Amino acid sequence: MDTQKLIIIGSGPAGYTAAIYAARADLAPVLFTGQQPGGQLMLTSEVENWPGEADGVMGPDLMEKLKKQAAKFGTQIIDDTITSVDFSSRPFKVTSASNGEFQAESIIISTGASAKWLDIPGEKKLQGRGVSACATCDGFFFRDKKIIVVGGGDSAMEEATFLTKFAREVVIIVRTDKLRASKIMQEKAQKNPKISFLWNTSPVELIGEERLTGVKVVDARTKIESVVDTDGFFVAIGHQPNTKIFVPAIDVDQVGYIKHAPDSTATNIPGVFACGDVIDAHYRQAVTAAGSGCMAALQAERWLANNPPPGMGE
Repeated sequence: MDTQKLIIIGSGPAGYTAAIYAARADLAPVLFTGQQPGGQLMLTSEVENWPGEADGVMGPDLMEKLKKQAAKFGTQIIDDTITSVDFSSRPFKVTSASNGEFQAESIIISTGASAKWLDIPGEKKLQGRGVSACATCDGFFFRDKKIIVVGGGDSAMEEATFLTKFAREVVIIVRTDKLRASKIMQEKAQKNPKISFLWNTSPVELIGEERLTGVKVVDARTKIESVVDTDGFFVAIGHQPNTKIFVPAIDVDQVGYIKHAPDSTATNIPGVFACGDVIDAHYRQAVTAAGSGCMAALQAERWLANNPPPGMGE
């Protein structure tokens, strides 16, 4: 089995940017695209905050551009998912679902984080057509519209407050009679004149054909169903980092985000780096993911130069 210099696990903005930098540094990276090639931007319609795209760019089109750029410089891109890893010794080993085992002297993890969804009828069909899990990404498209946000934690309060910059009205659906959010975030949302609350209510179906038009909800106390008209529906019940296969080898926090050294993408295992949303619980933006992908590639390049295996780097 040939040993690669670098394997990149994941193909969002972080993974593809890492591949571009690594390939230009003659590391001949091998990138596995994962379960959702292109990452969360594949579920986003128009991206207007990507630098250099003054007229906006469709999320899937942007990821295709990054993929082509990575391939142009020599990245081997494999449409497969890594199912297990062995980081106990160098060379590191990874096993893919369809192509067997690979090994590499260095690894970059860029598996991202997945928004938690409600898994109710209409949700998947209407993603990108009125349904979103990212206010920062999509809030601009709901100017002067009515929006529903579902969730009771800090994320929901933050998303709802941000959306009031654009929307004429924001309704927060809370499944119980109280919020889980911190006191300061609760007060901020409750004092905002554009925000109202729908308590003890659960969404059970999203309605619409080409675009979202309404949300069917059920009252937890009376069990009565009704339909609330809306132009947008934002799910704000948190994100789950895609790190399950790396635990316990890689240190993660209580939520599952990979721990990394300050101002670094280095993990607890020398030679293994992590970038993008898999380490970022705060910003979760394509541009910040791409930036950390650049950092990971530069660090992997330097680490390999300082820690060459026998027969490599001579």
